[in-house]
Amino acid sequence: MKSKIIIVNNVTQKFSLGAKKVTQVLKGISLSASTQEFLSIVGPSGSGKSTLLNCMSGLTQPTSGQVLINGVNPYHLRPSRLAQMRRQEIGFIFQSYNLIPALPVFENIVLPLRLAGKKIKRRVVRQLLDQMNFAADLNSFVTNLSGGEKQKVAIARVLLTQAKIIFADEPTGAVDSVSKEIIFQLLRKLADDGACVVMVTHDIDLATRTDRTITLKDGIIQQDLKKPTAQQLLTAMEMR
Repeated sequence: MKSKIIIVNNVTQKFSLGAKKVTQVLKGISLSASTQEFLSIVGPSGSGKSTLLNCMSGLTQPTSGQVLINGVNPYHLRPSRLAQMRRQEIGFIFQSYNLIPALPVFENIVLPLRLAGKKIKRRVVRQLLDQMNFAADLNSFVTNLSGGEKQKVAIARVLLTQAKIIFADEPTGAVDSVSKEIIFQLLRKLADDGACVVMVTHDIDLATRTDRTITLKDGIIQQDLKKPTAQQLLTAMEMR
């Protein structure tokens, strides 16, 4: 049975650009996401997609409004408890990968497992990477990888944690079309198996294949659509 696992109430986000200049990126955003749901967020560049994802996931405290994850406001937690929540309940696939240059591929992938005290199986890591068409050696340093290969490492790192809430910021942005489909299907399966997956994407085709899509423009939700068509999304974003 599906249940609301993320609730966002009237969230705003403002950033200071100088002594007297402030820009408002999010303007009263309210939404929810449930277990066993694949939710996508689309919109033009600069619409506030990544900022919204950061606020929803406990990474960036909003200027005002409320965020609840499993009924808990992450921004009211002590730093140690918030870190624990991120380790045990949340997975975040960063657009910028957030890999550690000094560590090889394998250690980058299993670091969250080590921090959480979970069992590490090299065979399972290798199988997942093979499934994603990852060509580099596990002992390679991530600084030597292409953008697409770095993205696969970042995704594998999150998938292996088996988190029940996955936030993915442009997870297919740097990979080829075959790898894009593989990654999408991995995220799709997570949602089908009970996780809540929230994905920011520029890919309209992928968004039409999620359960629900939020369209953002200028920090405001334009529409909340169930299984939308590409035309509905393009119209909502006024991109046609």
